[in-house]
Amino acid sequence: MPTSPKAAIPVFAVEIIEDDGDWSQAADLDDLIEAAAQAAFEAVEADGAPRFVTVALSSDANVTDLNGRFRGKAKPTNVLSFPAGDGAPDGQIGDIILGLETVEREAREQGIPVAHHVQHLVVHGVLHLLGYDHETAADAERMEAIEIDILSKLGIANPYTGDLETGKSD
Repeated sequence: MPTSPKAAIPVFAVEIIEDDGDWSQAADLDDLIEAAAQAAFEAVEADGAPRFVTVALSSDANVTDLNGRFRGKAKPTNVLSFPAGDGAPDGQIGDIILGLETVEREAREQGIPVAHHVQHLVVHGVLHLLGYDHETAADAERMEAIEIDILSKLGIANPYTGDLETGKSD
């Protein structure tokens, strides 16, 4: 993990919490999550200030509850991102929560490894925490291009077309 030139602390760290569900089907999941989060952070954040994110591996039941309480959508989803609020520790950018059953179902439907889908969702979540969104077509195109670039560097095919991109983004 890269370090800040002025300090021996990581520039970006990832805390992984196994909240609910059996996530054991994907080998080396912690390393893959850390690599995806780090790659996303490095791709768009350049100030070098130490930051960290928490990734919770959870269940659809827990994600449904959070989605209902905080977004008014009482249904499961693959990933939720919550920016750090007042009182958060210095450097914390927020929390990312993944819903196991939805992640597994989507990976199966797309014919991709669960580990690749998890990495895509972690990249997506980190980008949201760093201010990116997909509310407009232009924003979605920009965010997808960044995701494709990051994922290609991780050896993961473009999740929007299935083609492996060259790692270039506009």
